[in-house]
Amino acid sequence: MLLQDAIHTYHDLLTDQLAQDSQVQLDDQLRRKGLFFGERPLCTVLRPRFFTPRQYRFLRGRVKLILSAFDRSYRAAIADPRLLAQYKLEGWETELVKHDPGFRSPTPVSRLDAFFITNRDELKFTEYNAEVPAAGAYGDAFADLFYGLPIMREFMREYEIINLPTRHQVMHALMDAYEQWLGRREMPNLIILDWREVPTYSEFRLFLDYFHSQGIDCIIADPREMEYRNGKLYAGSFQVDLIYKRVLITELIQEGGMHHPVIQAVRDNAVCMVNPFRCKILYKKTSLAVLSDERNQHLFNDKELRAIEDHIPWTRTVEERHTLHENKPVDLMPYILKYKDRFVLKPSDEYGGKGIVLGWLTDDQTWEKAVTDGLEIPHVIQERVEIPWEPYPSLVDGRVQQSNRMLDTAPFAFYGEYMDGCLTRLGTDPLLNVTAGGGSSVPTFVVQKR
Repeated sequence: MLLQDAIHTYHDLLTDQLAQDSQVQLDDQLRRKGLFFGERPLCTVLRPRFFTPRQYRFLRGRVKLILSAFDRSYRAAIADPRLLAQYKLEGWETELVKHDPGFRSPTPVSRLDAFFITNRDELKFTEYNAEVPAAGAYGDAFADLFYGLPIMREFMREYEIINLPTRHQVMHALMDAYEQWLGRREMPNLIILDWREVPTYSEFRLFLDYFHSQGIDCIIADPREMEYRNGKLYAGSFQVDLIYKRVLITELIQEGGMHHPVIQAVRDNAVCMVNPFRCKILYKKTSLAVLSDERNQHLFNDKELRAIEDHIPWTRTVEERHTLHENKPVDLMPYILKYKDRFVLKPSDEYGGKGIVLGWLTDDQTWEKAVTDGLEIPHVIQERVEIPWEPYPSLVDGRVQQSNRMLDTAPFAFYGEYMDGCLTRLGTDPLLNVTAGGGSSVPTFVVQKR
């Protein structure tokens, strides 16, 4: 089955009247479920993202190999301070990653960000969100919402739609880490930890409702209300056993330093935290440079090396050095200054598109300053990748209007071993980031002809 056949069928079925009926229901459900990023609705189009079964199998197989390479590099870095230095950790980060979290994986819950040109199996992973991957609960809610739209009633007469939920996997990863940490199976008191004013707060409520439905005692807590006393961590009167950490470790340190109650409690093994301090190693964008760098090829087996070559764009930490590009020796700094149209500059420890400079959209003087500044605060330079697009319909003045949207592919990963479920973001800006202030999210389904 061709993906384009399913897309064309969906669009042909979406008459103006059916689009109006579906849009009314979509708007109502977005409000009811709180599917907003701050004040903006998270979904602004009328079609889900589709994969064929073969495309989804391909994606899962490639993710598995890349995760294996990340895990191999992480374990080598824990054992070798010289390799760890390539990740450009801050001093306090180097101190925190010495802490053994009490469970094997540094990334029980994570998400890879990629661009997938499905018609030719071209897949490039550009970032690894190994610390606080968001939007799993949003994706589950979007799937439920779209299943109920009038357009889907017509489409599902001809096609089978398979959902890719993730909340259950998040819960299992949390419970597994806690069981390893505690040494026995027991229901924890769980908190979802982040600032109360963050625009993703509505997703925490979706997770909260789900955890409650599974019999887990859980609250949402703000880092500013945490207390560590008598060897126990508290959120108000709620004694905490397990933290589902959605706040960044850097922000905890900025708020309270190494003496923040959460930092102290975790370091004293008084509480279990997912993801742990050691996730910072892989969260850094320098982790892709470690995979891509010719100096580290000895770390990986043949399958992993092929996967890195095929799916990790050429990435280097910004520094004065000689390296290889397209198997030719280059002097890194003059090279990236000369060929700016080929590269993206990214801060190693930022999120949501912050600080990213696209060389092909930047004048020479601005690019030179950004690259030079990248020597002072850790940055990576990454080769530009092609961004795919698909047509997506929306309702404009009562009529269906199709427009091409760029889209990314962001598979959720668990235990650092496999993917399950996938976030899709659409946009007209190459950053394709909802946090950065634009775009739309849609549910991702596997589709096959009945």
